[in-house]
Amino acid sequence: MQPGDSLQLPFQERRILSVSSLNREARRIVETGLGTVWVEGEISNLSRPSSGHLYWSLKDAEAQVRCAMFRLAARGLNFELANGQQVLVRARASLYEARGEYQLIVEYVEEAGEGVLRRRFEELKRRLAGEGLFEADRKVAPPKLPRRIGVITSPTGAALRDVLIALKRRFPATAVLIYPTPVQGAGAAEEIARTLALADRRADCDVLILTRGGGSLEDLWSFNEEVVARAIAAMKLPVIVGVGHETDFTIADFVADLRAPTPSQAAELAVPDQREWLKRFARLEQQIAQCMR
Repeated sequence: MQPGDSLQLPFQERRILSVSSLNREARRIVETGLGTVWVEGEISNLSRPSSGHLYWSLKDAEAQVRCAMFRLAARGLNFELANGQQVLVRARASLYEARGEYQLIVEYVEEAGEGVLRRRFEELKRRLAGEGLFEADRKVAPPKLPRRIGVITSPTGAALRDVLIALKRRFPATAVLIYPTPVQGAGAAEEIARTLALADRRADCDVLILTRGGGSLEDLWSFNEEVVARAIAAMKLPVIVGVGHETDFTIADFVADLRAPTPSQAAELAVPDQREWLKRFARLEQQIAQCMR
């Protein structure tokens, strides 16, 4: 039994600590017990005092912890911290003795999760735009009545089904050639680029649809890779890109000859509306009949 463990001990045997002694001991236990840790969370309550130090809370859905990043460490940041950012920090677990507050002394910060991807997206978008790859004058209009449409997508995804249904509904006479290609995961971007180049060399189709269904930014990332953007830019055949949902934009969308908000709408852009053509033929037939009277 340690002194102070029982109320039954004589007063002189109790271990009585001052508040500062307690906090000093707690700090020692925290620092030696946890040491340097990596922690991921969202920045909130970011403060930038004139001292140059940075203070914020790092939180997840269930908890938060205070963070301090001192001036010298803050100078090493290669991006601007902001509330709402998801970050990964390397820090020393500690305790601020004056207030008895548990905290992290942050030594290094990097963007985590979608934050990294969004920055890479904006950097590549800016660079390719500077090269003119998004300019309207380099885009090729698809033919009004293609004899065959190539579809580059996963053979097992919902996007292929949506495209085929839309094509059948809109202009069922159009032939379709499917190029089965992985659209997500390691190596998918390179496979997409190779398939685009293959379809362009073979020239079996008049227009290509590059498509996949919706997903997170990470799921759609193959369509944000530079290798895919440059493969689209090098195409002689017109390319329609329909990736994800209406709110999803990828680098491939900006380089493509046409961008569709969804796979189904990509199909609708590729072919005319059979009903409109039948109406036009009916009007022409009437005009010819009138001329022959």
